[in-house]
Amino acid sequence: MPSFFLALLVAAAAALGGREAVRVARLSAGLGPAPGLLVASWIACIAASALAAWLGSGLAAQLAPQAQALLVAIVLLLAGLELAVLGPGRSPREPTRSFGAILLVLGVAQVTGAAGFLVFALAASTGAPALAAAGGALGSGAVLTAAWFKGAAWEARVPLKPLRFSIAGLLITAAMVTGLVGRGILG
Repeated sequence: MPSFFLALLVAAAAALGGREAVRVARLSAGLGPAPGLLVASWIACIAASALAAWLGSGLAAQLAPQAQALLVAIVLLLAGLELAVLGPGRSPREPTRSFGAILLVLGVAQVTGAAGFLVFALAASTGAPALAAAGGALGSGAVLTAAWFKGAAWEARVPLKPLRFSIAGLLITAAMVTGLVGRGILG
């Protein structure tokens, strides 16, 4: 059960600081609070978390424990760098109304974003991929739901840049500590 709660918290934090929430908020502002956007957000979160957990557990099963720790450290580092380097980008001038296009974009963004990386790392390190996937989907989905609900007010009310850099700093620090522990230098 700890992997569920940890995945829920870290995926929510990563989604809060990530680009996906801004993308959903901007789409909601452009399209109005369309229920299709909310459904696409949840499907993308569930599918991306399931895929990330499956990949993480599959890869971890093939590695020695020391290599698993280094894999987790690398994934944490990638998640932190993704948050620190990649900002939300520009608003779409003409947001699409295609459910499939929105689902595809959000799904790919979830798998390749910090939340997907963190679910991957938790599934690899805890050996509980189903719980990590469920927690990751719930955490990311909750944040995307809040962004969908707020729409244009999301960027105005949430201090995105400080959040993004704070979460990135925490993830990079966690990556360094995990890497040092995995190498036997700490702990």
